[in-house]
Amino acid sequence: MKVVIIGGVAGGATAAARLRRLDERAEIIILERTGYVSYANCGLPYYVGGVITDREELTLQTPEGFRNRFGIDVRVGQEAVELHPEQHTVTVRRLEDGSTYALHYDKLLLSPGARPGRPNLPGEDDPRVFTLRTVEDTLRIRAYLDEHPVRRAVVVGGGFIGLEMAENLVHAGVHTTLLQRGAQVLPPLDADMAAEIHAYLRGQGVELRLGARVSGFSPQGDGLAVELEGGERFPADLVLLGIGVAPDTELARRAGLALGVKGAISVDGQMRTSAPDVYAVGDAVEVRHFVTGAKSHIALAGPANKQGRIAADHICGRRSAYTGALGTSVLKLFDLTAASTGLNEKQARAAGVAYDKVVTYSASHASYYPGARNMTVKTLFDPASGRILGAQIVGFDGVDKRMDVLAAAIRAGLTAEQLTELDLAYAPPYGSAKDPVNMAGYVIENVRAGLVEQHHWDAVAELPADGSVILLDVRTPGEVRKQGLLRSDALHIPLDELRGRLGELDKGKKIYVNCYSGLRSYLACRILSQHGFQCSNLSGGWRFWSYNATDRAHDAAPTHLCGVPTGKDQKIPAAFLGKQPVLYAMAEQPPLQGERQQAACQIGQQIPRVAHGGGLIQQGGQLQKEAAGQQIPGGGRNGAYGGQPPQNEKKLHQGQQQGPGQKVAEIPGQEEAEGTGGGGEKPQLVAGVEQDGGPDHPRGEGELAL
Repeated sequence: MKVVIIGGVAGGATAAARLRRLDERAEIIILERTGYVSYANCGLPYYVGGVITDREELTLQTPEGFRNRFGIDVRVGQEAVELHPEQHTVTVRRLEDGSTYALHYDKLLLSPGARPGRPNLPGEDDPRVFTLRTVEDTLRIRAYLDEHPVRRAVVVGGGFIGLEMAENLVHAGVHTTLLQRGAQVLPPLDADMAAEIHAYLRGQGVELRLGARVSGFSPQGDGLAVELEGGERFPADLVLLGIGVAPDTELARRAGLALGVKGAISVDGQMRTSAPDVYAVGDAVEVRHFVTGAKSHIALAGPANKQGRIAADHICGRRSAYTGALGTSVLKLFDLTAASTGLNEKQARAAGVAYDKVVTYSASHASYYPGARNMTVKTLFDPASGRILGAQIVGFDGVDKRMDVLAAAIRAGLTAEQLTELDLAYAPPYGSAKDPVNMAGYVIENVRAGLVEQHHWDAVAELPADGSVILLDVRTPGEVRKQGLLRSDALHIPLDELRGRLGELDKGKKIYVNCYSGLRSYLACRILSQHGFQCSNLSGGWRFWSYNATDRAHDAAPTHLCGVPTGKDQKIPAAFLGKQPVLYAMAEQPPLQGERQQAACQIGQQIPRVAHGGGLIQQGGQLQKEAAGQQIPGGGRNGAYGGQPPQNEKKLHQGQQQGPGQKVAEIPGQEEAEGTGGGGEKPQLVAGVEQDGGPDHPRGEGELAL
């Protein structure tokens, strides 16, 4: 059997290796028009930015390596220019000298990939205007940067390539402007999730312009001017076009193969085209979207590799089928990570799929363990069944692994309830006892069960301003002073005062509640609904609303889930819980750092250290602290604690001075809990402590069993 493969990257290379593993006697030929085979497309921007320093690292395999290890004939610099399915032949051109020859096949696999989009604008053929798709493209850009004084660059397009190139040009010391034709970057995300990326890009020094329609390129001094419709001009020493890709299917079209979405090659589940003995894989093919079943074009390396393996299996007589793609993707952008899988809102609406959504805000790992960063998680679900339809995450550490779990959940058809049941790995450096994936499931479960009604950021401006509804903000006074209210007509009642001030609210008016992240406002809604009020919780809270409704800058500093900053200059409040809650303020104490950092935003988690009369107590791996003779639960990985409180320590009483500048804070209405022990009692939410006018710190913000 003679198999000819056109295209030696991703799908083509995978198919060739799989074919050899299945059939030692097959003659396998790869035609690759570039000078490289099996190269890392996704790594190309990082060579430009100097993150990858050795050009040899860009190629995963060489023609010689293929020959020596797999016995595969790899012909680089040779392009298939004509396909004749009836004769089972391909006309091949040697790019070195332009000569051609005919090549017969028994089976043919097309893996031509995609070609960079070209806007067909005046001046785009200027040698300082680049595209990025091949190793040769990368080398040309890098050489230009090395040989010319490039101070300013303009990137046109805010997709994967555009964003990665913007990052790497900044790493190379180049002032970078990114022009995006549409209203958002990164189309796999919904606009409300992209808003945080916009703010972050600007914070990294990228000059971002949305709604910028490029009309052409013209010489300006020693460089170029990128011209916009309307006359605005941006100077540049280098321009990178990253306006997307299109399936490279000209060869297939001329051969009469059936084409589908975006001109991509139509294939069946075995990757067979409309021509006998001709297969196609990768960025050039039309696939079925796994969630909707609709035909789609999804140009990603993961699907391409899977399709190459399936095509090879079928060629060799094995049963194998491609069941569809989710479009799971992830992007590194400086320190930020953005990822998506399944359906976004735009896709769901286009496909006529009924959906609802929740926005949650979770820490990458236990917030008391150093280095925890938060992530915004948007999850789409079927309101009737609870089945997960899609997810998007923007954050820092741990985004990729949560997205992989959610992609697997969609593939398995899991519901929100089943998300809550997933046993995911937990240790303080890696996760939380209630993982962000579990938390998304809890919130969806609550929405579907009717425990809370929610509204979204774009509904805030549309709420009546005639007094017929109440906008209620339950953040602390410090938060409101620093961050402001959603609207000037909003009523401010801190969560910890809400039960005592219910008389200020009118039961005849619906109440729309917000906090920083949506968690305290959920608690407020549960209080209100059980007292006869009709209320709705702002999904994603003030934080999510602010990125979309205002032009606020991105704050990359680590915060706890309730918005309290962490770091060297942060005085961290403490809220410790027992059978009878007693609150301890850490007034004027130096901040706890590293393993001594205490974060009171997680219920049911172990806190490794806490200030105690100027000293530190840790016993048996669990935090133990006397509070009027009681042990305060540390939680641990299983939420359990044991043992008795230390007997050699003085009992602390309300109002008793404890260490320099430290006093036990009284909670009105609370009595001493003399001699009460742990006994497996679950922690209870108590009032937070306002520090220097900053946000409160209610223990449980983000780790509530919602």
